[in-house]
Amino acid sequence: MKKIDAHAHVGYFGSWCDVGLSAEEMVASMRQYDIEKSIISYPDNAVTCAAVKSHPEKLAGLAWIDPNKGEAAVAEFERLTREEGLQGLKLHPLFNAYTANDSVVYPLMDVARAAHLPVFIHSGHPPFSLPWSIGQLAEQYPDVRIVMIHMGHGHGVYIQAAIDTAMKYDNIWLENSGMPMHTKTLEAYRRVGKDRIFWGSDAPFHHYAVEILRTEVSGLAENELEDVFYNNIHAFMGW
Repeated sequence: MKKIDAHAHVGYFGSWCDVGLSAEEMVASMRQYDIEKSIISYPDNAVTCAAVKSHPEKLAGLAWIDPNKGEAAVAEFERLTREEGLQGLKLHPLFNAYTANDSVVYPLMDVARAAHLPVFIHSGHPPFSLPWSIGQLAEQYPDVRIVMIHMGHGHGVYIQAAIDTAMKYDNIWLENSGMPMHTKTLEAYRRVGKDRIFWGSDAPFHHYAVEILRTEVSGLAENELEDVFYNNIHAFMGW
């Protein structure tokens, strides 16, 4: 079954993480696991841009922006999307220490709205990246498409909150990388909407085989798996 990876990373993450993938290593793994394309990001956007330029048919990039940088953040986001061809905004409230619903995020959301670009937001870790905060941001920007990365991540309460929040706001989509409860992928497909959940790997933090299997055993029928693995994100990105 062909796949598009809705959430992955090139580059090296040090400290406690100590994981990394080069663009070449990622593309080799993608061929092994029948992944047609991956949406990637990295804190240093130059790494993302270089990877996309080296493999434009396999990799699509998001601009990882820290909104705490103010006007410089807005200028960087605009440059990366207009001049470098990156296809959306990546926000990581935990990594960069802000809450998703903080007004510091609004200038970037304004740019995303004007440019009709999607916003991918890390979720699942208190106090910065809880699903409820992302829901409040979605309410503030109902015309911006928001992807809740990890759909609550590893905590059952946050996973349920991700589903419940996405049910409340129809401009929220869910991505399931690193989310350990295979049954919640099925629940999201049934309750949130068959077109509003994506498969992702979060490589190199998680192994492709593990992330694929967790979705495969979720209880979805084959045609439904095709939606989660490929059709939904393909339509969402307009490819």
